Amino acid sequence: MKNDFLKYLAQTSPHPLAIEVSSAKGSYVYDSNNKEYLDFIAGVSANTLGHSNPIISKAIKDQVDQYTHVMVYGEFIQKPQVDLCKILIENTPDNFESVYLTNSGTEATEGALKLAKRFTGRTEIIAAKNGYHGNTQGSMSVCGAEEQNSAFRPLIPGIRFIEFNNVVDIDKITTNTAGVILETIQGGAGFIEPKNEYLKKVQEKCNKVGALLILDEIQSGIGRTGKFFGFENYNAIPDIIVTGKGLGGGMPIGAFITSKEIMSCIQQNPKLGHITTFGGHPVIAAAGKATLSELVNSNLMEQSLEKEKLIKKLLIHPLISEIRGKGLMLAAIVETPEIASKIILKCIDKGLLLYWLLFESKAIRITPPLTISYDEIYKGCNIIIETMNEVLVDY
Repeated sequence: MKNDFLKYLAQTSPHPLAIEVSSAKGSYVYDSNNKEYLDFIAGVSANTLGHSNPIISKAIKDQVDQYTHVMVYGEFIQKPQVDLCKILIENTPDNFESVYLTNSGTEATEGALKLAKRFTGRTEIIAAKNGYHGNTQGSMSVCGAEEQNSAFRPLIPGIRFIEFNNVVDIDKITTNTAGVILETIQGGAGFIEPKNEYLKKVQEKCNKVGALLILDEIQSGIGRTGKFFGFENYNAIPDIIVTGKGLGGGMPIGAFITSKEIMSCIQQNPKLGHITTFGGHPVIAAAGKATLSELVNSNLMEQSLEKEKLIKKLLIHPLISEIRGKGLMLAAIVETPEIASKIILKCIDKGLLLYWLLFESKAIRITPPLTISYDEIYKGCNIIIETMNEVLVDY
């Protein structure tokens, strides 16, 4: 199987982890030798309710038995789409009234950028250095990491970059700016939270000059930081929300959300200003609705903050300089990239799944399912500390 994997599937890196998955359930992934791995990655923050969650599985199976794809997005009334959009709107501030469902987070980013340009009649987009919003060309254009972008230029023109949490840079937002796109918590850069009312100050500047604030909630949303959306922690409300990852409970999905007034501008002049064949696929929408229903009718969001405290209490070690992030969107920062890689790979050998971040090479990703138990947190953190002790001796 590994040979066929390497032969037939396009590879995204020279050295994939290449764990051959046989099954996954709850907080565990099992390989073809029946070795179990406690999952502190959750499909890179996507498996909100863990693996093979029975509520999500039932919703998928029930919908498959009714119908799957029937028509391009936005033409037929399909109950799973309506139900999912309704629960999204019910859990966002009052200025959000309309949802556009996509296949992924990067597609939602593309739609949000188009919306900002179309609504304002402007062309300039401002984004953050070391931001990450996806890997299609429009999304890459607003990712402020040249090492990622340089091989694929030219990208979309009219992009200016500011430094996240730099209040002085906010003055670069002007009447020429269509939209400002920021991650609520910078993910690839190292799970960096906004400080000193930064997002509120950006929002106020956008309001002053007539630009739209787009907040990327692809990682920080859907309960991961203790609130339905991460921006609720930071006293700011955007004009457009971009979401994905955890929204589908392990199924591929994205969405951008805004007011009726803003969203309506892609209906005409030209009509079909943003279209998708499979966005809002009824089976995926059913999985999303099941995920959100369980999330809002449980105490998982509140628990994510309690679990954050427990992880930070357990992960005290000389190799850890700090733990960044909020809720179950955490990153342990160590002294060097080499130490981070040693810890991640040794933990995988010991049956604990950890992962890297895109731009911060000294970070160790800790983003388990929101359903992870306290006992599983103890187990995983003990493996990390044990591994760090081994690495510390070598270091």
